Amino acid sequence: MSFGQRLKQARKEAKKTQDQVAKILGLDYSTISKYENNHSQPDNETLTKLADYFGVSVDYLLGRTTDFFVKERDNHYIVEVKNPSPTDNKEKGLSEFENLFFYELDKLSEEDKQKALEHVRYLRYLAEQGNNK
Repeated sequence: MSFGQRLKQARKEAKKTQDQVAKILGLDYSTISKYENNHSQPDNETLTKLADYFGVSVDYLLGRTTDFFVKERDNHYIVEVKNPSPTDNKEKGLSEFENLFFYELDKLSEEDKQKALEHVRYLRYLAEQGNNK
């Protein structure tokens, strides 16, 4: 299987369109199409973003392994993509915005994640105060 075929398979497993993936990762729709049709190859940074977003390894996308696995980070565990964890942030029940939010959050240090949580809690508090008026 080629890179494009593997990318397309990962996208279809995630039940996303090319346009949705492009928007989430900040790419043009045509770029995803070119990747899937093997007319272009992503740079290393984009390849890593694609692998992280779909929860597969870069090695899988490049054809170095046939294992189509979801990788949980932070010393959790590995599960097959067909049986994702209910806590997996790529769970089908999350919106594109929520997926993007968690994708960006995952890039932060633990200390920065704690700060982000405090900000979100403060924003929720402000929203609740506004609703009580």
